[in-house]
Parts: sequence; structure tokens; C-alpha cells
Amino acid sequence: MSDWLRVLAGGALLYFGAEWLVRGASSLALALRIPQLIVGLTIVAYGTSAPEVIVESTAAANGLGVVAFGDALGSNIANIGLILGVAALISPARVSGTLARRELPMLLAGAAVVPLLMLDGAVSRFEAVVLLLVAVTYTALMVRAARAASALADATVETMVTGAAADAAGAPAPRGALGSLATAGVGLAVLLVGGNLLVGGAVSVARVLGMSERLVGVTIVAIGTSLPELVTSAVAARRGYSDIAVGNVVGSNIFNIFLCVGVAALFGPVGTPLRAAWFEVGALIVMTSVAAWLIRSERTLSRQEGAAMLALYVIFVVVSVFRG
Repeated sequence: MSDWLRVLAGGALLYFGAEWLVRGASSLALALRIPQLIVGLTIVAYGTSAPEVIVESTAAANGLGVVAFGDALGSNIANIGLILGVAALISPARVSGTLARRELPMLLAGAAVVPLLMLDGAVSRFEAVVLLLVAVTYTALMVRAARAASALADATVETMVTGAAADAAGAPAPRGALGSLATAGVGLAVLLVGGNLLVGGAVSVARVLGMSERLVGVTIVAIGTSLPELVTSAVAARRGYSDIAVGNVVGSNIFNIFLCVGVAALFGPVGTPLRAAWFEVGALIVMTSVAAWLIRSERTLSRQEGAAMLALYVIFVVVSVFRG
């Protein structure tokens, strides 16, 4: 199998695996009578970050910590510029006041912590544990704060949208706990295979083309791991739930730093010297600041703003490629 074919196959498997995993895990939780609110805020939220967890952990375990950290940076930039931009172009996205008050501080904190993690060039296991504790604590606080009827309605809609995305990926509608467990197991297995194919293929492509591991992480790998969020957000926007796309992007960016990097750093060194990735870190801070400004209050993201975010992402990719 050629290197580019491995990359394409890996990206496709990450997409299908993530959708099957979320469908199976959500169905299993509901079969076990776990409340819809908890499913929407935990299982669905964590499931959409599964590709980043798998790919970054695979890269770290194979001594490719630069690729792992590049994926975290690149995925967050792609979430804002590519995914949120495309979703707003499909349908202007409504921003809820609750999102601005509750998630915005954590979104900014996630971007601010990145340069601090890179000061010594790598995320230590102690730092990884701290990141994971923050992710778990944040999730618990979100569940506690979202006990209102409106939050339950939002969680129900989000689960419905992710179900529609799973349907588009051919994921079955399992019946009972065993069927749900089997669907989730198949999804996880496909994710693992896809992660290995994407990382191996992308690194081989980088060596052939003379690309740095940092560059392949923030571009090829990051786009591959962002495919599930892109599809889910596009489905949400097409169905008139573009506010779900905004919430998915913000939540994914928070989990990419605190959860995904934290898990990956337990498998091996993750990171790169700050002086080598100053452009990517700067781009992350700029894109996050733009997103924070756009979602600072209850309003609607226009198609023009979506086009501007998409243009910023294209500029980022072009400059990154020229930097090498």
C-alpha cells in the first residue's frame, strides 16, 4: 500500500470508527438507563475526540511526540478555521449565551496553557496527569451546571445530530446492551487500525517529501483526525442545528488540549521546543482569540465570518507548508 493511500485509508477509517464508537457507546449508555443529559455531555463529547486520542497516543508510543503535539495544535486550528467556517457557510450559527459564559474561559485557558507546556520541549507525565484531572473536573462541573431542562433539550438534540452523522457513516442502530457493545467495539478497533495507518503513512510521506514531523502533524494528521467533527458539524448545520456545531468545536478544542494531550503523554514524550513551533502556537492563539471574540455573547455567526475563518485557515496551511 502506497504512503498516500495509507494516509487516505487511515483518515477514512478514523471517520467511520469514530462514528461507530459514538453510536455504540451512546446506545449502550442509554440501554443501561444513563440519563440523556449525561450521555450528551460526556460520551458524545469524549467520543468525538477519540480520533485525536488514538492518533496522538499511537504517535507518542512510537517516539513521534512531535507529530502528536502537532496534531493537537493543528486539530484545534482546523476546528476553528475549517470546521466552524464551513458550518457557518452552510448555515449561520447561533451562539448561546450559556456557551459564552461557561465554555469560553476554558477555551482560552486551553490555548494559554500550550506555550507553557512547551517551555521545556515536552509534556511530562506529571503534567499529563494534571491535564487529565482538569478534563475530568471540567466534565463533572459541566454536568452539574447543566441540570436545567434547556440543557437536557440541547443534549438530546446533540445526540440526535451525532446519530444522523453515524447513519451517514453506515453505523447500525444497535438493539440492547450487547449489540451496542459490539458496535462500540468495532468502532474502537477500526479507530486503532486507522490511527496506525494515518500516522505511519503521514510520517512516510513527510520523509519522502522532506516535510518536518511538525508540519505533517499540524496539516495531514490534523485534518485526518478532524474529519468526524467536520462531518458532524456539517450534518448539524444542514439540519438547522448550527449551534451544535459551535458547541462541538469549542468542546473539542478544550478536550484536545486537556484530554487528548494528557492521555498521549502517558504513552510517551509529547511536544516540541517552543522556538520550533512558534508560528503554529501563534496561529492557535490568534485563531482561538478570533473564535472567543465571535462567541463572546449571544449572537449569530454570519456566512461572511465563516468565510473569513476559512480564509484564515487556508493562509495558515499555506504558510506552514512554505515554512517546512
